[in-house]
Amino acid sequence: MSSMRFCITVTPDQLRELRGLSVTPAHLAYRMGQGPHLFRTGGNPPPSGGWMVLDCRDFDGLGRTGPFCQEVVRECAARNFSGVVCDFESGRLPPLEETVAQLGRECARRNWAFLVPEHYASCSPHAQVMISSALSGGSLELRLEEAAERFGRERVVLALQRVAEDFFLPSPTGSGHPLTRQQLRQLIQERSPSIFFSRELCARYFTYMSRDSGAHFVLFDDSQTLAKKVEVARSVEISTVLGAWSDLRDVVSALGLSGPSSGRGQILR
Repeated sequence: MSSMRFCITVTPDQLRELRGLSVTPAHLAYRMGQGPHLFRTGGNPPPSGGWMVLDCRDFDGLGRTGPFCQEVVRECAARNFSGVVCDFESGRLPPLEETVAQLGRECARRNWAFLVPEHYASCSPHAQVMISSALSGGSLELRLEEAAERFGRERVVLALQRVAEDFFLPSPTGSGHPLTRQQLRQLIQERSPSIFFSRELCARYFTYMSRDSGAHFVLFDDSQTLAKKVEVARSVEISTVLGAWSDLRDVVSALGLSGPSSGRGQILR
């Protein structure tokens, strides 16, 4: 897995934990606020090197996006950033579409990386498209192949997400109830279930019965399933992985990020 490029989203207080790892930090320190204007969280010293992650949760949809995009470009240049990740999880708003289009041009002009969620992919031909590793059905390999055919293989980025969800059966929406790692451990301890591995989803799962709510299906990741998902991405020639340090900090060895002398987790076949 050494040929994969790993980009890790990290808060300012977590940044020191990445020392010694062969990863690109993506700084969770910026937001698109009212105006719109670019705001950075406090902290000394400010981040330097890596990528900017741009959050839009505080954006009210008003104002001109052109000057805002120039603020982003100036900040990236001042901080020696070489990429921008648009963490735009809300619905497609016209001002955000305009922001993606303009930032895509600005990043391409400077040879910076530029990542967007799938629902903003059509706004910029320069953007790389984040495809989530979290599926509740289908096949991860097929999902990545379809994305590569649609956007071009060089534009696809695996967004590596560590999930644990509890689904009622049947599950008409395909959405489950998120579980914390502690809740997952407690559930496994209480139920002592037989745990299986899904080759298609690259995830572990088990079922159980509840006297109150009936049949349940639990789908979750661990170090080996995350490593397998990266292996699948590499097998279809996707070379960039983006993940959150909060999800990956305890699985760096399994992902091959902690240096040549460290052990690696077993890859599921």
